[in-house]
Parts: sequence; C-alpha cells; structure tokens
Amino acid sequence: PFPEEMNRVVVARLASLHFAPTAQAAANLRVEGIPQSDIEVTGNTGIDAVVEIRDALVEGRLLAHDLPALDPSKKAIVVTGHRRESFGEGFERICDALARLADRPDVEIVYAVHPNPNVDTPVRRKLAGLSNVHLISPLDYVSFVELMRRAHLLLTDSGGIQEEAPSLGKPVLVMREKTERPESVEAGTSRLVGTDPESIVAECSVLLDDAAEYARRARLHNPYGDGHAAERIRARLAAISGAPSAR
Repeated sequence: PFPEEMNRVVVARLASLHFAPTAQAAANLRVEGIPQSDIEVTGNTGIDAVVEIRDALVEGRLLAHDLPALDPSKKAIVVTGHRRESFGEGFERICDALARLADRPDVEIVYAVHPNPNVDTPVRRKLAGLSNVHLISPLDYVSFVELMRRAHLLLTDSGGIQEEAPSLGKPVLVMREKTERPESVEAGTSRLVGTDPESIVAECSVLLDDAAEYARRARLHNPYGDGHAAERIRARLAAISGAPSAR
C-alpha cells in the first residue's frame, strides 16, 4: 500500500548523502547497500516545521483560520482519512465507529473530510446532521496544526500525522492494518486500530476515560525528531562544501 516508496528507492540509487529520519531508516539503507559513511540520522525536517508552527501559534505570531467553534468542556477527536485501501467497506466501518463515539456527551468530533467521493459520500451520508460532529473541508497547514493542538486525540490514516502528533503531545490511533511509520508504534505514540468499529471505539474509549494511560501516551518521546533536523543537515553540507554552518 506504499507506492511512493518507489520514488525513495530510485532517489537512493542516485544520492551521495542520505539524511535518515530515524535509526531504523538508517539501518534499512545499510541493508540496501548504502555505506554508513553516506548516512546521517538527523530526524525529519517535517518535525522542524510542526515545531516552528506550534511555537508561532502559541506566541501569537501566526493565526489559524476556518476552525469550527469547539466546546471547551468536551474532548475533541480530530479525524482525517483518505487511504485507498479503506474505500468502500472500510470507510463505512469508520463512520459507524464515529457515530457510536458521537453518542458520548463528553466528545466532539472534527472530521476534515477528503474531497474524494469515495470518502466524502459515506462520511456525509452517515455523519452529517449529528450535533457534535463537525464535517469540515481540508485546512491549510497552519490551521491544521492548531486543530491538532486543540485535539484530545487524533484518529487518522495519515503517515505525516503519525510523525507530527507526538511533538504536540497528542496520542494517535491509526485506522490501518499496517504502517510505514513502525517507529511510532514501537514508541507507543501511535496504535494501529484498523477500520473495525469495535477496535476504534475501544481504543478511543481508553484515551477518553483513562487519564493515566492518556498522560503516558501523550508524554512519549517523538521518534521522528526534535525540531533540529535542518540544522544537522546544513552542518553536514557545510562540512563538505567548506561553507559556514551557522544559521
């Protein structure tokens, strides 16, 4: 289910340097025959971006737009979904789970609905009209980071959100059977729940009802970086070219 991996494999055959986001990614490159001297574990620059945007939002240097008004007394579940492997029955089951969660008086659901008809049609058919479910259009990056900041938990099939959410202190439940981000599962920052309604509702309920478990999973270390990947990349490139490495 990861066709974009072909792009990565092709680029790896051409690259002179490989800036790996994690130790496991570096190990995978070595298995492919890339010499250790050409590999450096830097973290993911995507984490640099989410940390920078997070701090700018907290400090008021950036503002979010088009967010729904949320009830501060309720716990917000932010949902995204778009994976092709869930088209059809998968999204039907996901919507059934969300409808069950929406029965809780302490929950508010915000679903940024992908415009693909395979997603939009079942979501609106099953969830439109529920009073505590907000079906919104996809947001710009800054606004979505702010929405994640306001969330209690994230329910998604997005790879990027699996990486970003730990830097915001948010647990992630992944609506897939497998993920190309195994480090997040191993670290405990995300958990695979598939599209089974029972699994989705049960795992969401743990994070909604068990304060100690929620706190444990929200505090875990982000395996994808600390917000300084670009600095490490710049320093390595400067060492090669002889250029200054300072920002």
